Amino acid sequence: MNGGGREGDRRDDEVRGARRIPGPRGAVDDLDLEAMEHPALPPPGGSTPDEAVPEQGAPEPDGDLAPEADAVDEPEPAMTSAATPVLSHQVLKALLGAWALSACSAEETAAVEDHLTGCAPCADEALRLRDAVGLLHTDGSLDLDPTLRTRVMDGCLGRRPARIPVPDWATPYDAETARLDALLRDIGDSEWHAPVRLQWFEDERPATRRTTVAGVIGHLMAVDGLVSAALGLDDPLGRVEMPLSPARRTETYWAATRPPATRAVREPWRDLTHELIRTASLAGRNVAERSVSYGDFALPLQDALLDRAFECWVHGTDIAEAVDYPYQPPSAAHLHRMIDLAARLLPAALAGRRSAGLAGPAKELVTPGEPGRSVHLEVEGHGGGDWYIPLDSPAAVGSPRRAVAQVALDGVEFCRLVAGRIPPVEAAAGQEGDREAIRDVLFASASLSRL
Repeated sequence: MNGGGREGDRRDDEVRGARRIPGPRGAVDDLDLEAMEHPALPPPGGSTPDEAVPEQGAPEPDGDLAPEADAVDEPEPAMTSAATPVLSHQVLKALLGAWALSACSAEETAAVEDHLTGCAPCADEALRLRDAVGLLHTDGSLDLDPTLRTRVMDGCLGRRPARIPVPDWATPYDAETARLDALLRDIGDSEWHAPVRLQWFEDERPATRRTTVAGVIGHLMAVDGLVSAALGLDDPLGRVEMPLSPARRTETYWAATRPPATRAVREPWRDLTHELIRTASLAGRNVAERSVSYGDFALPLQDALLDRAFECWVHGTDIAEAVDYPYQPPSAAHLHRMIDLAARLLPAALAGRRSAGLAGPAKELVTPGEPGRSVHLEVEGHGGGDWYIPLDSPAAVGSPRRAVAQVALDGVEFCRLVAGRIPPVEAAAGQEGDREAIRDVLFASASLSRL
């Protein structure tokens, strides 16, 4: 009920008499200035017909005042600039957000900036809004810095050191498994079935194999089982005796996984990486030299975990490319260690290729431990450095004085060569000296790759 309509009429009168909220002002760029109607302007030097021009003459000294003088003089309006309209404090405060976004008109901008010179609260708010606008820019990457986790952990451990810290030689594996796991958490269920093309170098030519994102994680878990066996842990593929070769273990896992693996493979893989790091941390110093068998060769545990870190990064990049996800290289310190491991494996790889007739014959055999003919491997950029690779015997020592050639590569490109992602003939950025020695080193680097 409304009391016979009187109460409702009074509210309607109040609504009709209230100030209307203006509609949104169109952007200047959106207005069709040519189609807008403009007010008629008076002719130059004249006045509008309906406007009377008052006389400007002064009154007679002894005459009566004109009738208009008897009226009460009204105060003159404040003189303001046409470019700076007079706006209330509340209106100017409401314009601060638009001003921070540079969305105000020229007149509004001038009014706001004039107001900020005399209003401290609005000036503080304007500074906060301008800082917030910087976060809205999309030209920068929204991905986390790959070194962020390491910096946060270092800061935490600097304030409260761990009772049992992760060994320094295991930190690259810890960091790369964490980065890959962060990628896997971000992708959807359907993307676990996205096709991935694995590549490596075999029999002097590129080899490929197609699988899925879930299949790549299964491959990583199968090869991690070699490390878990060396540490006395259970084999993630079960108690059935499995082949030692990484490729054969992977093929056996893929053949036994029917239907194809899904995102459920993530949890057992991540649990295994945590268990490997925990066991290596608790085992003490001597565990770093424990041998890990790969079938055709063996590595100390510290190098095996570095090799696993390298493979996590390489296959993480494969997955990222398959699902269109940004993925950065490892930190410079960790990448340098990966490059150093590859450089230390090159002399044995050269000797193996020479035995198979795939590399040039040895030219100057020397006593083990003595300097021999070398290739200067100059790795530039991220994680780079200088290495001297002995050519004629894996027991020789690389020497700058015995260098017969120099080859220059970018750090990430060298790792892609070692992973079998680029052909050896296209890898080097610069070459100088013995061409046969350079070719042997580049092809030996590619031969380090595997499934």
